[in-house]
Amino acid sequence: MRFYNREEELKELKRIQQLAFEESSRMTVVTGRRRIGKTSLIMKAVEKTPTVYLFIGRKNEATLCEEFIPLIAQALQIFVPTEIRSFRNLFQYLMQLSTQRTFNLVIDEFQEFYTINESIFSDMQNIWDQYRKSSHMNLIVSGSIYSLMQKIFQDNKEPLFGRADNIIKLSAFSLSVLKEIMHEYAPTHSNDDLLALYTFTGGVPKYVELFCDNHMLHVESMIHFMARDNSPFTEEGKIFANDILDGICRMEERVMESMGEKTSSKFVENFIYYCNKFEDIFIEETKK
Repeated sequence: MRFYNREEELKELKRIQQLAFEESSRMTVVTGRRRIGKTSLIMKAVEKTPTVYLFIGRKNEATLCEEFIPLIAQALQIFVPTEIRSFRNLFQYLMQLSTQRTFNLVIDEFQEFYTINESIFSDMQNIWDQYRKSSHMNLIVSGSIYSLMQKIFQDNKEPLFGRADNIIKLSAFSLSVLKEIMHEYAPTHSNDDLLALYTFTGGVPKYVELFCDNHMLHVESMIHFMARDNSPFTEEGKIFANDILDGICRMEERVMESMGEKTSSKFVENFIYYCNKFEDIFIEETKK
């Protein structure tokens, strides 16, 4: 599926990158729930420029650094000392490097440092304050747990409070964007198909992409795709069933209001049917 509906965020990220490269380092925070498209947006914004991408998995700090060193060396075509075993030293090395050259540093799932080594946040604050004005790094950090990301950057008791130059929170696709997608991928779609797509995905880009890439954009095919054995939605559903089911009872009002048109009783009846069907599927799956 092609890139949709992040024009303003993309423009802002490119603006910040230009400031970082031409003036001094900038730090941007990108937040939003899982599968909302944070990484895709960031990588789109930094394409065609030197970029180091680091994913913070739940591993010990030394192991992460050992994995990061060859990634950095390859991305920037430089030598990185292999004896580095702390993220503090690795980040300081990169900040020093950015006093001589421009590049993007993307740190994904940044909040995971809480479980790895919480002191990394204060280490980064000290190093950032030391080098920011004399360097040219475009630092972008992203995280899927909004409450933790908010605490890290917006709690005045935390070391990185006030360090982010911009905080971008990504939301799900609106109904108008889903209409655009349906017109492109399923020109003969009905209102029921659009409503089902909105209901089943909540506008989450990754879920919309799964339906589009598998050409499952009519109601019955969507239901079959989600309910079949080994469906990619099964595991996702086990994780997010509660979130989706909590919001589904309010979806009808939101959709009808967004569509801005009167809806027949048959349409409402179909909507309720699809909601109930969706709920039954996930309740059954979560019992397995």
